[in-house]
Amino acid sequence: MAKVALLVGTTLGGSEYVADEMAAQLAELTHQTEVFIEPNIDELADFPVWILVCSTHGAGDLPDNIVPFHKQLMIEMPDLNHIKFALCAIGDSSYDTFCQGPEKITSLLLQNGSNAIVDKIQIDVQRDPIPEEPALAWLLQWQHLI
Repeated sequence: MAKVALLVGTTLGGSEYVADEMAAQLAELTHQTEVFIEPNIDELADFPVWILVCSTHGAGDLPDNIVPFHKQLMIEMPDLNHIKFALCAIGDSSYDTFCQGPEKITSLLLQNGSNAIVDKIQIDVQRDPIPEEPALAWLLQWQHLI
């Protein structure tokens, strides 16, 4: 089975809970998983699959904990042709910038040669106050592609 890195962008910890649940579900399916709260490209070298679980902060910004990773992608522009990724964006639709933060990272992933495994999910905490539920349902739909 695959080695899957779950890259977390979180302000209040909600995205981390979602990533932990996803990691547990993938582990039950015999995938090797690791959750990265402060991801670094060098630490991700052995993981061919990345799942970005990220909220939006402020006016469409990234949470502080994942900003260094975003900057690292911009500066180093690594070759990511060997990486497949998926995006689980979490946000609040009462804001104009609903789920726009993680798009900054996925844009760089694509520019650097990575490919999306599946269409992203955008979880609205207004509609889904327990974001783990839609995230796990989404993951079950496509986990066989890993």
